[in-house]
Amino acid sequence: MAMVLFIAVAGSAVQAQKVEVMTSTKEGWHKIGETTVNFKKDTDEILVIGENKFTELKFVVKETPIDIISLKLHFTKGADQNVKVNNPIEANGESHKISLTGGERKLQKIVFVYKTLPNRHDDKAHVEIWGYKIKK
Repeated sequence: MAMVLFIAVAGSAVQAQKVEVMTSTKEGWHKIGETTVNFKKDTDEILVIGENKFTELKFVVKETPIDIISLKLHFTKGADQNVKVNNPIEANGESHKISLTGGERKLQKIVFVYKTLPNRHDDKAHVEIWGYKIKK
């Protein structure tokens, strides 16, 4: 019985993470992940693999507003970066740019904490995460 419970919990943890594969090496802004957030959760996680070196991040929000509270950025080398954001983002708006400490870094995972802001229809927000690559 304990093994069945472990498998069920492990399976749900894998489904909770979204995996994005970055293939472009061109300079500029690239969409590196997206998710739909609602009133049921307050944390989301995106795994980034491939060509995942960035200098900055930003969030683009569609459909309904959210408030991004904080980020935890995990890198392949060096310490994680914790960022207090506290930035309400209107529907069809975007966050300010978030610089990665140490310049261009290889990003493995983004964990972000948010609040979905009240709206008339309790709509879900579509959130895109964009990363900036520099030219080598």
